[in-house]
Amino acid sequence: MIARELIGSAIVPGGEELQLYRHDRDFMIVLGRNELMSSRMSGSEIALATMSCARLSARRAPRLLIGGYGMGFTLRAAFAELGDDARVTVAELVPEIIEWARGPMEDLAAGCLDDPRVAVTLEDVAKVIRSATAEYDAILLDVDNGPDGLTRDANDQLYSARGLKAAKSALRPGGVLAVWSAAKDRAFAGRLARSGFSVDEVSVKARSNGKGPTHTIWFAKAP
Repeated sequence: MIARELIGSAIVPGGEELQLYRHDRDFMIVLGRNELMSSRMSGSEIALATMSCARLSARRAPRLLIGGYGMGFTLRAAFAELGDDARVTVAELVPEIIEWARGPMEDLAAGCLDDPRVAVTLEDVAKVIRSATAEYDAILLDVDNGPDGLTRDANDQLYSARGLKAAKSALRPGGVLAVWSAAKDRAFAGRLARSGFSVDEVSVKARSNGKGPTHTIWFAKAP
Protein backbone atom coordinates (compact mmCIF):
# COMPACT_ATOMS: atom_id res chain seq x y z
CA MET A 1 0.00 0.00 0.00
CA ILE A 2 1.33 3.44 -0.94
CA ALA A 3 1.39 5.83 2.03
CA ARG A 4 0.11 9.39 1.79
CA GLU A 5 3.07 11.80 1.68
CA LEU A 6 3.02 15.32 3.14
CA ILE A 7 4.83 17.56 0.65
CA GLY A 8 3.87 21.08 1.71
CA SER A 9 2.05 23.25 4.24
CA ALA A 10 0.85 26.84 4.39
CA ILE A 11 -0.94 29.09 6.85
CA VAL A 12 -4.09 30.72 5.53
CA PRO A 13 -3.93 34.43 6.49
CA GLY A 14 -6.41 34.82 9.33
CA GLY A 15 -7.07 31.08 9.30
CA GLU A 16 -5.50 27.69 9.87
CA GLU A 17 -2.88 25.47 8.26
CA LEU A 18 -3.34 23.89 4.86
CA GLN A 19 -1.43 20.71 4.05
CA LEU A 20 -0.63 19.36 0.59
CA TYR A 21 -0.44 15.58 0.35
CA ARG A 22 0.51 13.27 -2.49
CA HIS A 23 -0.83 9.73 -2.73
CA ASP A 24 0.58 7.88 -5.71
CA ARG A 25 -0.32 10.25 -8.59
CA ASP A 26 -3.09 12.09 -6.74
CA PHE A 27 -2.89 15.30 -4.73
CA MET A 28 -5.02 16.46 -1.82
CA ILE A 29 -5.18 19.80 0.02
CA VAL A 30 -6.38 19.27 3.58
CA LEU A 31 -7.48 21.55 6.42
CA GLY A 32 -7.49 19.63 9.69
CA ARG A 33 -9.71 16.62 9.02
CA ASN A 34 -11.39 18.25 6.02
CA GLU A 35 -10.20 17.41 2.51
CA LEU A 36 -10.80 20.71 0.74
CA MET A 37 -9.87 19.52 -2.73
CA SER A 38 -8.45 16.52 -4.50
CA SER A 39 -7.13 15.85 -7.98
CA ARG A 40 -9.41 12.77 -8.01
CA MET A 41 -12.57 14.90 -7.88
CA SER A 42 -12.71 17.79 -10.32
CA GLY A 43 -16.13 17.52 -11.95
CA SER A 44 -17.90 20.30 -10.08
CA GLU A 45 -14.90 22.65 -10.29
CA ILE A 46 -14.87 22.13 -14.06
CA ALA A 47 -18.63 22.69 -14.20
CA LEU A 48 -18.19 25.98 -12.34
CA ALA A 49 -16.24 27.21 -15.37
CA THR A 50 -18.08 25.56 -18.24
CA MET A 51 -21.54 26.51 -16.99
CA SER A 52 -20.43 30.07 -16.29
CA CYS A 53 -18.88 30.42 -19.74
CA ALA A 54 -22.04 29.03 -21.35
CA ARG A 55 -23.92 31.93 -19.77
CA LEU A 56 -21.44 34.36 -21.37
CA SER A 57 -21.45 32.86 -24.86
CA ALA A 58 -22.87 36.01 -26.49
CA ARG A 59 -20.28 38.34 -24.93
CA ARG A 60 -17.21 39.57 -26.76
CA ALA A 61 -13.89 39.89 -24.91
CA PRO A 62 -15.31 38.66 -21.59
CA ARG A 63 -13.53 39.44 -18.35
CA LEU A 64 -13.64 36.88 -15.55
CA LEU A 65 -12.51 36.90 -11.94
CA ILE A 66 -11.76 33.53 -10.33
CA GLY A 67 -11.19 33.25 -6.59
CA GLY A 68 -9.20 31.18 -5.72
CA TYR A 69 -6.90 29.02 -7.81
CA GLY A 70 -7.30 25.71 -5.95
CA MET A 71 -5.80 23.05 -8.21
CA GLY A 72 -6.53 25.01 -11.38
CA PHE A 73 -9.42 22.87 -12.66
CA THR A 74 -11.74 25.87 -12.99
CA LEU A 75 -9.11 28.03 -14.71
CA ARG A 76 -8.14 25.32 -17.22
CA ALA A 77 -11.78 24.57 -18.00
CA ALA A 78 -12.51 28.26 -18.54
CA PHE A 79 -9.67 28.60 -21.03
CA ALA A 80 -11.01 25.62 -22.98
CA GLU A 81 -14.29 27.54 -23.43
CA LEU A 82 -13.01 31.10 -23.92
CA GLY A 83 -11.53 32.76 -26.98
CA ASP A 84 -8.24 34.59 -27.31
CA ASP A 85 -9.91 37.91 -26.48
CA ALA A 86 -10.92 36.80 -22.97
CA ARG A 87 -9.08 37.94 -19.85
CA VAL A 88 -9.11 36.09 -16.54
CA THR A 89 -7.90 37.39 -13.18
CA VAL A 90 -7.15 34.76 -10.53
CA ALA A 91 -7.19 36.06 -6.96
CA GLU A 92 -5.39 33.66 -4.62
CA LEU A 93 -4.86 34.56 -0.98
CA VAL A 94 -2.30 31.83 -0.15
CA PRO A 95 0.99 32.27 -2.07
CA GLU A 96 1.97 28.64 -1.49
CA ILE A 97 -1.02 27.49 -3.55
CA ILE A 98 0.55 29.13 -6.61
CA GLU A 99 4.00 27.83 -5.63
CA TRP A 100 2.61 24.27 -5.45
CA ALA A 101 1.01 24.73 -8.88
CA ARG A 102 4.38 25.71 -10.31
CA GLY A 103 6.23 23.05 -8.29
CA PRO A 104 4.97 19.60 -7.28
CA MET A 105 1.68 20.03 -9.21
CA GLU A 106 3.28 21.48 -12.33
CA ASP A 107 2.03 18.66 -14.55
CA LEU A 108 -1.50 19.11 -13.21
CA ALA A 109 -1.35 22.88 -13.85
CA ALA A 110 -0.49 22.15 -17.50
CA GLY A 111 0.87 25.66 -18.06
CA CYS A 112 -2.44 27.43 -17.35
CA LEU A 113 -0.77 30.08 -15.18
CA ASP A 114 1.46 31.07 -18.10
CA ASP A 115 -1.43 31.58 -20.51
CA PRO A 116 -1.31 35.18 -21.80
CA ARG A 117 -4.99 35.58 -20.96
CA VAL A 118 -4.42 35.13 -17.21
CA ALA A 119 -3.27 37.53 -14.51
CA VAL A 120 -2.63 36.22 -10.99
CA THR A 121 -2.99 38.50 -7.99
CA LEU A 122 -1.98 37.31 -4.51
CA GLU A 123 -4.87 39.03 -2.83
CA ASP A 124 -8.11 38.37 -0.98
CA VAL A 125 -10.77 38.07 -3.67
CA ALA A 126 -13.15 40.06 -1.46
CA LYS A 127 -10.80 43.02 -1.68
CA VAL A 128 -10.50 42.63 -5.46
CA ILE A 129 -14.29 42.63 -5.74
CA ARG A 130 -14.70 45.71 -3.54
CA SER A 131 -12.21 47.64 -5.67
CA ALA A 132 -14.10 46.97 -8.95
CA THR A 133 -17.06 48.70 -10.55
CA ALA A 134 -18.81 47.14 -13.59
CA GLU A 135 -15.54 45.39 -14.46
CA TYR A 136 -16.32 41.68 -14.78
CA ASP A 137 -18.69 39.62 -16.89
CA ALA A 138 -18.43 36.77 -14.39
CA ILE A 139 -17.09 36.23 -10.88
CA LEU A 140 -16.44 32.58 -9.98
CA LEU A 141 -16.00 31.87 -6.29
CA ASP A 142 -14.53 28.65 -4.90
CA VAL A 143 -12.63 29.88 -1.87
CA ASP A 144 -14.14 27.66 0.81
CA ASN A 145 -16.43 24.65 1.25
CA GLY A 146 -19.39 26.91 0.56
CA PRO A 147 -20.96 30.16 1.76
CA ASP A 148 -19.44 29.97 5.22
CA GLY A 149 -15.92 30.54 6.48
CA LEU A 150 -14.31 27.11 6.95
CA THR A 151 -10.74 27.98 5.99
CA ARG A 152 -10.99 31.49 7.52
CA ASP A 153 -13.82 33.36 9.23
CA ALA A 154 -13.24 36.43 7.04
CA ASN A 155 -14.56 34.50 4.03
CA ASP A 156 -18.05 35.00 5.46
CA GLN A 157 -17.92 38.59 4.18
CA LEU A 158 -18.11 37.34 0.59
CA TYR A 159 -21.51 35.78 1.19
CA SER A 160 -23.08 38.44 3.40
CA ALA A 161 -25.62 40.92 2.06
CA ARG A 162 -22.84 43.50 1.96
CA GLY A 163 -20.51 41.14 0.10
CA LEU A 164 -23.18 40.27 -2.45
CA LYS A 165 -23.89 43.97 -3.00
CA ALA A 166 -20.17 44.49 -3.73
CA ALA A 167 -20.19 41.56 -6.17
CA LYS A 168 -23.21 42.95 -7.99
CA SER A 169 -21.46 46.32 -8.27
CA ALA A 170 -18.30 44.65 -9.64
CA LEU A 171 -20.26 42.89 -12.39
CA ARG A 172 -21.20 44.37 -15.72
CA PRO A 173 -24.95 44.50 -16.47
CA GLY A 174 -26.25 40.95 -16.82
CA GLY A 175 -23.01 39.54 -15.43
CA VAL A 176 -22.89 36.28 -13.47
CA LEU A 177 -21.79 35.55 -9.91
CA ALA A 178 -21.10 31.79 -9.68
CA VAL A 179 -20.60 30.28 -6.23
CA TRP A 180 -19.41 26.70 -5.59
CA SER A 181 -20.49 24.83 -2.47
CA ALA A 182 -20.04 21.33 -1.09
CA ALA A 183 -23.67 21.37 0.05
CA LYS A 184 -26.97 23.13 -0.41
CA ASP A 185 -27.65 26.28 1.62
CA ARG A 186 -31.22 27.54 1.49
CA ALA A 187 -30.43 30.67 3.49
CA PHE A 188 -27.70 31.70 1.05
CA ALA A 189 -29.92 31.10 -1.97
CA GLY A 190 -32.51 33.39 -0.39
CA ARG A 191 -29.88 36.02 0.34
CA LEU A 192 -28.82 36.00 -3.32
CA ALA A 193 -32.42 36.60 -4.42
CA ARG A 194 -32.93 39.39 -1.88
CA SER A 195 -29.73 41.02 -3.17
CA GLY A 196 -31.36 41.49 -6.58
CA PHE A 197 -29.90 38.52 -8.47
CA SER A 198 -31.83 36.08 -10.63
CA VAL A 199 -30.72 32.74 -9.18
CA ASP A 200 -30.22 29.36 -10.84
CA GLU A 201 -29.19 26.58 -8.41
CA VAL A 202 -27.53 23.56 -10.04
CA SER A 203 -26.52 20.21 -8.52
CA VAL A 204 -23.31 18.72 -9.94
CA LYS A 205 -21.48 15.49 -9.17
CA ALA A 206 -17.98 15.84 -7.74
CA ARG A 207 -16.38 13.50 -10.26
CA SER A 208 -16.23 14.07 -13.99
CA ASN A 209 -17.66 10.57 -14.54
CA GLY A 210 -20.88 11.58 -12.79
CA LYS A 211 -20.08 9.77 -9.55
CA GLY A 212 -19.14 10.89 -6.05
CA PRO A 213 -20.89 13.34 -3.73
CA THR A 214 -23.22 16.01 -5.07
CA HIS A 215 -22.07 19.62 -4.95
CA THR A 216 -24.06 22.83 -5.51
CA ILE A 217 -23.35 25.80 -7.74
CA TRP A 218 -25.41 28.99 -7.69
CA PHE A 219 -25.42 31.09 -10.84
CA ALA A 220 -26.68 34.52 -9.85
CA LYS A 221 -27.34 36.92 -12.73
CA ALA A 222 -27.06 40.64 -12.07
CA PRO A 223 -29.71 43.03 -13.45
